[in-house]
Amino acid sequence: MTTLDGPTPTTSTELDDFDALTERYRRELLAHCYRMSGSTHEAEDLVQETFLRAWKASRSFEGRSSVRTWLYRIATNVCLTNLENKPKRPLPSAIGTPEATVGELDPQPEVPWLEPVPDAAVVVAERDSIRLAFVAALQHLPARQRAVLILRDVLRWSAKETAEALETTVAAVNSALQRAHAQMGSQALTDETVEDTLNPAQQRLLERYVDAFWRKDVSEIVHLLTTEASWEMPPFTGWYVGAEVVAELIGTKCPGQEFDMPMVPTTANGAPAFGLYMRTPAGHFEPFHLQVLDLEGDRVRHVSAFFDVRLFEKFGLPATLPADYAPTPAAAGAGPGTV
Repeated sequence: MTTLDGPTPTTSTELDDFDALTERYRRELLAHCYRMSGSTHEAEDLVQETFLRAWKASRSFEGRSSVRTWLYRIATNVCLTNLENKPKRPLPSAIGTPEATVGELDPQPEVPWLEPVPDAAVVVAERDSIRLAFVAALQHLPARQRAVLILRDVLRWSAKETAEALETTVAAVNSALQRAHAQMGSQALTDETVEDTLNPAQQRLLERYVDAFWRKDVSEIVHLLTTEASWEMPPFTGWYVGAEVVAELIGTKCPGQEFDMPMVPTTANGAPAFGLYMRTPAGHFEPFHLQVLDLEGDRVRHVSAFFDVRLFEKFGLPATLPADYAPTPAAAGAGPGTV
């Protein structure tokens, strides 16, 4: 160990080099803690706590399971402790009906909203298990049901392994999984609903989408949305359904005008995403919100626009853009990254 002082593990395993251990498992444990917490910021702290507990407990590791399984057990219980007496993390679409008209926007910054996660920060075995819709649905399960569903359906643990990790019975695990499935039914995503890469038509769609915002061409934005497209933007509680309503929202509530809103591509939750910047009175551009797009064929069917500008740093996006910056079509077509 080069950065931590403490007891040397008694078994000749991966625990002998704790620095390498943390590097090997950090990204997949971050994905696990993110699913449990719904927060990128909290997930990072939970992973740190997981490794701290693992290091302190390294003498007691007996090798009856793999180190990876042992770490997941620790991480799951760290997350369960963290979730005690905490409110669920919603998206606006989960706490009310869509707005029929575009009225006054109602920000609620004190609500612990669901956050997106950068693809570059996590590693997952199944892409559907990190999508925003799936993670959002998880947040409505009681914490232990959430843990059971993730361990059984995402990590593919047996009922016995899950019961041991949660210090409960197989019967209790099976019952919790059944209840979780019943509540998650409407959000069941499969490999068939998640595309690993964007096709040429979707690449062109994203190029046109970025250009439409740059020119603030609201009519073009309408053409790029599905008829029943939806838009939500935490911390604002309202959300909107229908291409024309979304267009009205952008046209009347978005402060940027022509050539005021460049977008820088990234990927979030296995989906195309963009950091949208806003021109300042000084001429340069500063972060405004982060959009995560859900596509249906060659149209956009849902946008989650997160107004937490701290996310720009998490996603490795520039803190500012120069006054002469202009988006390029080639960059706009960035698709889902490696997860």
